[in-house]
Amino acid sequence: MMTSILIAVALDHEPILDRKIAHARHNLAPGGKITLITVLEQVSGFTAEFVTVKSENHLTDRIMSHLKSLAGNAPDIDCRVASGKAGVQIAAVATEIGADLIIVGAHNPLGALDYFLGSTAARVVRRAPCSVCVLR
Repeated sequence: MMTSILIAVALDHEPILDRKIAHARHNLAPGGKITLITVLEQVSGFTAEFVTVKSENHLTDRIMSHLKSLAGNAPDIDCRVASGKAGVQIAAVATEIGADLIIVGAHNPLGALDYFLGSTAARVVRRAPCSVCVLR
């Protein structure tokens, strides 16, 4: 059984979140902790000049509230919002919390770019300090 499980939450792929949480609870030791994380990708330099409000300042509180509601305010679930590259931030938080497992979702690749650049799930698998479960 695992004592710390990190679940990556892509706000545009929420339909599988219930399955991710169920999978985490199935593998969680009594007294263990689940952490939900959403990563806000930083706006590129070219686009940034057209954006008047920094996304991490404007959205973090709203996203944190949304994550907590998705978690049902369960006492064994913590929530985090980070900004940066998703694969890097998810791996960093996994290291920080001593995660035994990271659960991520995957989608079917839509084109050649997904094969060359890799999805967030693939980046997490490459960088993770622990086992990674990829759910479809």
